[in-house]
Amino acid sequence: MSPSERYGCTGCDASILIDPVNGDNSTEKNAAPNRSIQGYEVIDEIKTKLEEVCPQTVSCADITAIAARDAVSFQREPMWPVYGGRRDGRESLASEALRDLPSGGANFTSLHNLFARFGLDDTDLVALSGAHTIGVAHCTVISRRLFNFTGKGDTDPSLSPEYANFLKTKCSNPPNPTTTVDLDRDSSLAFDSHYYEGLGRSEGLLASDAALLTNQRTKYLVQRFQNFWVFKDAFARSMVKMGAIEVLTGNNGEIRNNCRVIN
Repeated sequence: MSPSERYGCTGCDASILIDPVNGDNSTEKNAAPNRSIQGYEVIDEIKTKLEEVCPQTVSCADITAIAARDAVSFQREPMWPVYGGRRDGRESLASEALRDLPSGGANFTSLHNLFARFGLDDTDLVALSGAHTIGVAHCTVISRRLFNFTGKGDTDPSLSPEYANFLKTKCSNPPNPTTTVDLDRDSSLAFDSHYYEGLGRSEGLLASDAALLTNQRTKYLVQRFQNFWVFKDAFARSMVKMGAIEVLTGNNGEIRNNCRVIN
């Protein structure tokens, strides 16, 4: 599962893993911001192996948090410590994902306030946005920026014209809901600092990416994080902070037998 699974508390209670029941689309997995997430089968495979060796011991939440760390630490030493002991949540609500995850169209004020609500500052905001160096977004998320930004058939002027034209070759108008584009045009499969380099060229795919350039503090951080080693260290610190948000422990949760189903 890519670290671009969202800014939300990475693996805190594994509620995003729960499948809908009887066609009900009210779980986090089916919330609009999460529909491009892939890799659930990797978590399933890890859980199956662990249950064979030490049943009812390692939570799906811990598995997800460790897998997120290892996915971006590939071919490097682990980039940050993951503290175990999380319990899995017993509910999964799409409404909570919609409430707690930033919209791809969010402006800086909305992003700042949302992150502050969880004890995260503007450095965390910019560092965790760097997760967009991996993954994709659906054309439906960016269609308005490309084809009808102010309701007059125009394009968002904060996008580089060359990049906007490139995106229009990928996304139709109206958009195909199944079509996706890379969040990081330069290297969507590698964890690097190209996301910030793209932002510097006005090539942030989402409006929420471009919003980081509308505040002097975060614009400065975008420039700083174009140095991969500076970004890597900041990302690691922010992931530790985010991974400690509202963690379930003790009797406040469970250890699921199957990550997709509440016991």
